[in-house]
Amino acid sequence: MNDCSPLADSSPRLSASRERLPIGGLMALATAGFITILTEALPAGLLPQMSAGLGVSEAMVGQLVTLYALGSLLAAIPLTIATRGWRRRPLLLIAIGGFALVNSVTALSNDYWLTLAARLLAGVFAGLLWALLAGYASRMVAPHLQGRAIAVAMLGAPLALSLGVPAGTFLGAAVGWRWSFAIMTALTLILLAWVRWQVPDFAGQTAEKRLGLRQVLRLSGVRPVLFVTFTYVLAHNILYTYIAPFLVPAGITADIDQVLLVFGLAALLGIWIVGALIDQHLRLLLTISCALFASSALVLGLWINSPFVVYLTVALWGLAFGGLPALLQTALAKSAGDSADAAQSMLVTVWNLGIAGGALVGGMLLQGVGVTSFPWTVAALVAFALAATLRAVR
Repeated sequence: MNDCSPLADSSPRLSASRERLPIGGLMALATAGFITILTEALPAGLLPQMSAGLGVSEAMVGQLVTLYALGSLLAAIPLTIATRGWRRRPLLLIAIGGFALVNSVTALSNDYWLTLAARLLAGVFAGLLWALLAGYASRMVAPHLQGRAIAVAMLGAPLALSLGVPAGTFLGAAVGWRWSFAIMTALTLILLAWVRWQVPDFAGQTAEKRLGLRQVLRLSGVRPVLFVTFTYVLAHNILYTYIAPFLVPAGITADIDQVLLVFGLAALLGIWIVGALIDQHLRLLLTISCALFASSALVLGLWINSPFVVYLTVALWGLAFGGLPALLQTALAKSAGDSADAAQSMLVTVWNLGIAGGALVGGMLLQGVGVTSFPWTVAALVAFALAATLRAVR
């Protein structure tokens, strides 16, 4: 597919293998995403234990998540640009191996500032890893299977959020938070061997084929995808970050675990649907995702006091959001071609800006006009994403 692929990519044997999904290799990439998200989110579920263990307040432990996101935000683009000429598998192994290092430090450290530095470094490795995954998955298969391959490779993130974080929190309560991070290190070491065995190597991009960031941004389709990414993720995180106060009008704050479970299960269903149809109906699926999210937000705004409506719209929201990462990354990979990794690094940066912006805007709305403003704000933002999607389709 890419001109930067090694000569061996064109061999009859490898060409034949690209006509089917390499499930072993793609699941290894998905596991890398799983470990990345679990490493990021685990402190949020272990705040009291880590606070006591490190001798700092829970608010200070919360900054372990902030520094991780900051590392990803700052490192994704420059690291990806700097390593475009590297062979892909060694670079992937370095990114994954970094998690074994930082989780080991987190498990053993008694010093808060050392732990904080490890979390910043973890974010750096995460920014590089997420920039690699979609482009890597797309190079492992023929063009007509790229969307499905990316959908499989992206499966680790929603699984980590819906199943991994609750399991890690339970494990931390049972055996201690340090053992949770030590187990993460062990899983990462196993993953390194799995990637070396199942994931093929590819050449880096030759110097004459490397485009500058401005040139990548000018490629047809790249800017619309990044715009949709920012507006959609911003809207999503306004709701997701402040889901607890949002449930107050319906009187179901105590059911937050059940609400999030409904969201997670619906998201998994959305991933399955997208994975089955993405290569044939990429643009249609992205349009439906935007329309479904905007519609569910409008319904929420009209009947925010109804528990039934809240559960129903949360399910529709999860269904719409579940396949979004695969849809956006597939669209970006197809638009950017040989510059897919550079474009994906931009998506990682924009995605993290959306997360940070969602927390900021949601907090301002919560302190100002209250949670009843959330659905209308979300619907307006997603309407912009829908308009950009429809314009790009035309």
